[in-house]
Amino acid sequence: MRIAFWRWAVAGGLVVNLATMILLLVLVMQGQALAGFLVSHALALPYNILAGVGVWRSAARHAGSRGWADAAKAGAVIWLSALSLV
Repeated sequence: MRIAFWRWAVAGGLVVNLATMILLLVLVMQGQALAGFLVSHALALPYNILAGVGVWRSAARHAGSRGWADAAKAGAVIWLSALSLV
């Protein structure tokens, strides 16, 4: 569960969303704001959904504390939602 949360949701989500944000900015500076918005969300949103599902499923199978599993679920939903809305 730790790997799914920290590596794939937090670190991976940050990298993917920063890369798509840079792409968005490049396209906006070229006068293609709508294309930038569509492309950046088309690339980031599927990753965020996949990472969120991975954390959720991993937390459901976590053999340790339910509190940590529930915290990972909540944290992943909040973090990936925030990244998806930016």
